Amino acid sequence: MTDTASTPLPVHADGPEGPYREIVDGLRAEFRAGRTRSMAWRRAQLEGLLAMLNDHEDDFVRALQEDLGRPVLEAFTADVGASKQEIAHTLKHMERWAKPRRAGVPLTGLPGRARVVPEPLGVALVIAPWNYPIQLLLLPMAAALAAGNCVVAKPSEVSPACSAVLARLIPRYLDDKAVVVIEGGVPETTAILEQRFDHIFYTGSTDVGRVVMRAAAEHLTPVTLELGGKSPTIVAADADLDVAAHRIVWGKTLNAGQTCVANDYLLVEASVRDVLVDKMTAVIGEYFGADPQRSDSFGRIVNERHLARLTGLLEGHGGTIVTGGTADVEDRYLAPTIVVDPDVDSPLMTQEIFGPVLPVISVESVDDAIDFVNDRPKPLALYVYSRSKETVERVLGQTSSGGACVNHGIVHLIVPDLPFGGVGPSGMGAYHGQTGFDTFSHLKSVLEKPTKPDPPLLYAPYSSWKEKLIRKVL
Repeated sequence: MTDTASTPLPVHADGPEGPYREIVDGLRAEFRAGRTRSMAWRRAQLEGLLAMLNDHEDDFVRALQEDLGRPVLEAFTADVGASKQEIAHTLKHMERWAKPRRAGVPLTGLPGRARVVPEPLGVALVIAPWNYPIQLLLLPMAAALAAGNCVVAKPSEVSPACSAVLARLIPRYLDDKAVVVIEGGVPETTAILEQRFDHIFYTGSTDVGRVVMRAAAEHLTPVTLELGGKSPTIVAADADLDVAAHRIVWGKTLNAGQTCVANDYLLVEASVRDVLVDKMTAVIGEYFGADPQRSDSFGRIVNERHLARLTGLLEGHGGTIVTGGTADVEDRYLAPTIVVDPDVDSPLMTQEIFGPVLPVISVESVDDAIDFVNDRPKPLALYVYSRSKETVERVLGQTSSGGACVNHGIVHLIVPDLPFGGVGPSGMGAYHGQTGFDTFSHLKSVLEKPTKPDPPLLYAPYSSWKEKLIRKVL
């Protein structure tokens, strides 16, 4: 998900190394001054984010069109609108999330009162990807700010128009002494990662996630890694195939397939495979017309390097392309493509696709589909289409994935109270809603004991009666 071959666009940099230590030290001083802890300050930052999105919606949409060729409605819905919804939810609930949480005290701890106190961590680093460059920078930032932290925000250089808009507007709407945007490419990101942070939140590829984790280990900094993987879709023979075709094609063509939770491949019971493929082919025409390249509703691949990677996946896969497969380098266009029964060991089936190419694999049964999924790394998302509750529960109960959605795809992300994150190689940690607030908080345990009474039960000298009593209690 992260492109490392683009020209850096440094803003806060005097060269490849940049004054990053000074920036982080300045933010840490602001945090220690205590201003960011107040609920009024936290509320002002989130209100600033909402005002920025409202005031400059057109700027963000134009930048998304420039970087990704996104249709206007798609750009608004997936980046601007989704960000506004999540930030508004956080703004509504964060005061409750920040309150101490009561905890029970066992008999051995009485008399006493216990509570869990959320407190901000300090200075957080948020590194965003290029595919949803607005949403995936602002939502982790909002969670960090709601929890009372200072933030270094690093937008992706692969979406330069969006990066420039964010770098220009964020200092105008947020506290620029506590929130800093740093633009740039690999040299800048590498130098930033050499600094000590209190939390690092990274969204992107698994390979770069390893780099981030190694850098964080130098300072024992906790990390949240939102990565990717090949998210499977299981279609049972009893599924509503008309609905499944529409929702699967929508999920695979949203942002031209450049979505970390896009349905990466289909596992379809053989008895309905051909019918579903025909229906999906028809839906592509319904959505984008006879020539999707001319459609105002279909986006573009982010750059030529990623397009070349995708066209490479369409070579030597051993399957049958039933629709699509054409590309236009100058237009950064790849047609919506369906590949039936490719070789399961081909790059198309072993690498995350991250584009509008959908492999369809025939399976004899849902149980075979479950085995197929379990033989591979745990995915970020899993989707199942079936009218049978028993089938759905069997799939959910016998597989592991970061998240799951039944009879739809991707839309589980829009529920603020559902934690979003991966498992195993698809990521660690989660955010959205209170989970995001807690991610950027230290949940401090506090036990208060009165000074009277002060029973000597645990004090020396130990005696047989003390031992007997303690053994009864424990």
